[in-house]
Amino acid sequence: MQQNLKLMTDEQMIQFIREGYLILQNELPNELHQKVMDQIHTVLMEEGNPGNNILPRVPEIRSFFETPVVRGALTGILGPDYYMHPHRHCHYNQPANQNPGGGLWHKDGYWSAMRSHRPWWAMIFYYTQDVTEELGPTVIMPGSQYNESYPGDDKPFLLPTGPAGTMVLVHFDLWHKASLNTSSQDRFMLKFQFARLEAPTAPTWNCENKTFQVATGQADETLLPIWLDVWDWLNGGLAERTEPLDPKVDDHHESVRLAGLVEGDLENTALNAAYTLARLGEAGLRELLAILSQGSASASLRAAYGCISAGQRAVTGLIKLLDHPDSEKRSLACFALGMIGSPKEQVEQALIIALSDENIQVQRQAVEALGFIHSTSTGAVSATVQTLVRALSEEQLLQQNDYWPHQGYIANKVGYSAALSLLRTGKYGAAAEVIAALTTALDSKDRYVRAYAFEALTYLRTEEAVEVLLRYYRTARWCPDTSKASMF
Repeated sequence: MQQNLKLMTDEQMIQFIREGYLILQNELPNELHQKVMDQIHTVLMEEGNPGNNILPRVPEIRSFFETPVVRGALTGILGPDYYMHPHRHCHYNQPANQNPGGGLWHKDGYWSAMRSHRPWWAMIFYYTQDVTEELGPTVIMPGSQYNESYPGDDKPFLLPTGPAGTMVLVHFDLWHKASLNTSSQDRFMLKFQFARLEAPTAPTWNCENKTFQVATGQADETLLPIWLDVWDWLNGGLAERTEPLDPKVDDHHESVRLAGLVEGDLENTALNAAYTLARLGEAGLRELLAILSQGSASASLRAAYGCISAGQRAVTGLIKLLDHPDSEKRSLACFALGMIGSPKEQVEQALIIALSDENIQVQRQAVEALGFIHSTSTGAVSATVQTLVRALSEEQLLQQNDYWPHQGYIANKVGYSAALSLLRTGKYGAAAEVIAALTTALDSKDRYVRAYAFEALTYLRTEEAVEVLLRYYRTARWCPDTSKASMF
């Protein structure tokens, strides 16, 4: 593990799993925060919001994310080799004015083929100034990260406040919104996103107790089965459970009762039922697979989460679902297989076959699922490379929103997921093959395919990869002092 990190405690990790957020303090000099805020204000006033280019435009921001407290927190949640995603944004909240598109509860548009309860992604909301409720901080809804639908106006919310350098580290899927700035000052917040590159094999925080502990009466325990699953996963699958998981339990009547709840309208109750079915024996697993195969869209997704929690026991049934006539069901099966990832050879082979599915959404889910598997094989990497090359060759034929239109910010969705998987797994493949594909991807029409390819080459660090990067640097280098107002 990296040195000089301020690692999270068990209590912080449990809070993150339950509530979906942590408020952290980055104790950097106020002068640095003021300098950055002044630069941001100048850029916004003279050039407009630079969007993804906020970091190269104001490079001092980099130091905010290199401190022991930030690296320690992100290491705990996402592992030691987490990746700063190329999408980032400066949120500018003016007095008595909501940010464009703000003011409504939402989850951010996600970057994977499917959202995951397990933390493969996280965000940081970073405040460059002392922030009070009057300044209009981003409002968060604790514990809402596991809800697909809006939990409701009656749920408690929080307006995080604190001195300059206050950070709100959140689960990527936490519901949040802009709040009204009722002060007379401008409020700036930097939103940066981070991705996990490998499934955990051991705790990456200061883990002193392998048991997930919540004081009785401290919180609504409806989602306890999800919390236990995430805790166990973050511990590398080695955590002691507060409830025994006995595969010999085979209560048919209880499983049927729970299956009915999975189809219900009460989302938390339905999620609890899906994860509880995973903890039962074969009767519970049969119900999960049946719901995934025959249930409504929402119930099938919940059942997929349950199958993931059930682990290897679900693999055979999930592979059978890859022949389902409904492409959505096949996509869910791919998603679950990748998240389970074991037995590796069996899962990889099934996903490689799914890469040839007639449906492009299934192809995308299958290639991204291959990237979830820890220490994946050379053959799986080669199949991922071939999928990327094919997606790049077909790129000219794609029109915006040709498929899966709800992620219109990703132009080449199969290529995007293939490049993301190679960022995660390219080091396990044949270097020459991987580098050739990534080099081609540097010319993709999709800016995020280009970004992943660039970062994947950086991770490889071979002589050939470095040579490609040097050529790319010469034309891609950013000058932070150049703007439309400068002359030279």
